[in-house]
Amino acid sequence: MTPLRKKMIQAMRQRGFSPRTHKSYLAAVADLARYFHKSPDKIVASELQSYFDYLVQDRNLSPASCRVYLNGVRFLYLKVLEWPSFDVELVVPKRSQRIPELLTRADVKGILAACHNPKHKMLLELTYGCGLRVSEVVNLRVRDIDGDRCLLRLVQAKGAKDRMVPLPATLLQRLRGYWTLCRPDQWLFPSSRATGGPICITTAQRIFTNAKRRASIDKIGGIHSLRHAYATHQLEDGLPVHELQRLLGHGNLQSTERYLHWLPGCCDSKRGYSDLLAHIGARQ
Repeated sequence: MTPLRKKMIQAMRQRGFSPRTHKSYLAAVADLARYFHKSPDKIVASELQSYFDYLVQDRNLSPASCRVYLNGVRFLYLKVLEWPSFDVELVVPKRSQRIPELLTRADVKGILAACHNPKHKMLLELTYGCGLRVSEVVNLRVRDIDGDRCLLRLVQAKGAKDRMVPLPATLLQRLRGYWTLCRPDQWLFPSSRATGGPICITTAQRIFTNAKRRASIDKIGGIHSLRHAYATHQLEDGLPVHELQRLLGHGNLQSTERYLHWLPGCCDSKRGYSDLLAHIGARQ
């Protein structure tokens, strides 16, 4: 490991960046070094613009990917190499505004019914029933379930923030049944490998994809579609947008308001959190 890479890792750890951010930022800096065939600390500011033009024009990376590269390289120069400024302009094609295909309640019911492995079904039910990110659901521990207060604790989720989300009665009952059947010890969804760790994100994504295929649902989207469905169905049931923002762990209300695109006639009401699994019928 080079001294510069080590210094960058230390800077990211000091700021509490997630492992995923570590990986993407380091990959961006490594790509920059390969492009110029020299260490990033030998690159001058006037050279950097050509690199980002290359990402957009020659590699045709998406705007989102280009911004990840920009954030990683900017962090290196401003926070690690301590440049006084980073005046590089990233010009990318305008992002198309699309409304993804939403899973209906019938779709969710079909996907869950098509998942026959108890651990896999519980993982998908919890993802939908609490609106979790896949990184959040796979890292849950048994002790994160507060059955007395009907709450689920998410430890150091996205943005290095803890948060509590309600556990509806239907979901809590199914979690208890799952624990009685499978007896997970530390991790709620342990890996089947002898690693002692939790199930991996790739496996969780594959579980969802296989269940969706068996349910004959061809809508585009991975396991994150369950979080989208949770958010939209809660809004349909009258949950105020600002309350949904808290439950989803969004730092910006605008991130939550995008779900209103699926519900053009929706407006805030005084109704509260909904037990979504109870609404889609009995477990099969």
